[in-house]
Amino acid sequence: MRKFVAPEFIFGNNARNLAALYAKNLGASKVLLVTDPGIIEAGWVKDVTAKLEAENIGYHIYHHVNPNPRETEVEEGVEVYNREKCNLLIAVGGGSPIDCAKGIGIASTNNLHILEFEGVDKIPTPAPPLICVPTTAGSSADISQFCIITNTQEKNKITIISKALVPEVSLIDPVVTTTMSPKLTAHTGLDALTHAIEAYVSNASSPVTDLNALEAINLITLNIKCAYDEPDNLEYRSYMMLASLLAGLAFSNASLGVVHAMAHSLGGFLDSSHGESNAILLPWAIEFNYDTCEEKYKIIGKTMGLNLNGRNSTEKKEVIINRLKLLQEELNLPPSLRAIGLKESFIKQLADKAINDPCVYTNPKKPTVSDIEGIYKNAL
Repeated sequence: MRKFVAPEFIFGNNARNLAALYAKNLGASKVLLVTDPGIIEAGWVKDVTAKLEAENIGYHIYHHVNPNPRETEVEEGVEVYNREKCNLLIAVGGGSPIDCAKGIGIASTNNLHILEFEGVDKIPTPAPPLICVPTTAGSSADISQFCIITNTQEKNKITIISKALVPEVSLIDPVVTTTMSPKLTAHTGLDALTHAIEAYVSNASSPVTDLNALEAINLITLNIKCAYDEPDNLEYRSYMMLASLLAGLAFSNASLGVVHAMAHSLGGFLDSSHGESNAILLPWAIEFNYDTCEEKYKIIGKTMGLNLNGRNSTEKKEVIINRLKLLQEELNLPPSLRAIGLKESFIKQLADKAINDPCVYTNPKKPTVSDIEGIYKNAL
């Protein structure tokens, strides 16, 4: 038996302009708009606030959000939400502002510190309505049951999973991704690819999540380099946004695997880019998992357009892994974890934290701490 949950979403150019209408329909008296300085500079926040003003809906902008949102930022946001007497949240941004907004919502409603919600189904009372305008094609936080927050004291990321985290609506607008840098395009696109691959081989997958995951893999393989090379091309941006949506529908319901568990640990420790960490770890996780679900990886390879005919099991695995490594190279990503600052002396500490991440439980092959150490070392 499998359940499938998703928010209402609208996909298309200029969908962001509907945020105020949804806020009005949801009974907003005052909105806390969560974003970051880069999105404000790009002009996308102004588009949303202009519509709020036209509907006579008050708002306050909270923009103190880092690329890996911290528990301190969530708590500051809760204080602002309560002080301003808000009753609805709008997140305009990538995964960081959206996760921060989710955290503000559940912490303000339940009067608990954000770190108290770590784990699965630990949210007693639902959050206020949340409207998302995602500005990157990768995190899928706008349609998922996941919220990732950095615990600065422990230097680790916590994972919160609950149906209560699914937003009311996501306004998925490819236009807003045209201001993404090539670097951000690469990082978020490979994050989406990792979502799709891990969801497809997850031990909680289903025919519905499989359909979404495979089409996401297909779209990303065909379009990510094009979007990277031609950032203003709305056709490529639309395909990547669609791929992110489909990958999000897949992983939100099938969950993820050891790559994300390890990337969460790594990102909390080094404050590294999540998508970049995923991209580096993914080939080595496939090396670890391959024998457990070889048929599924073969389908992934064929979906990526690889010719696997006439090859034995080991050769097929190598072809798939080499294609992923080539994609990293084409998108100018670092080749190893050492290149982003990881030292071998840190690995034991990271593995001890990664083994307790909820994403480990749906990995197709149950890893030990030693196994996770080995994957880190291979990726070093």
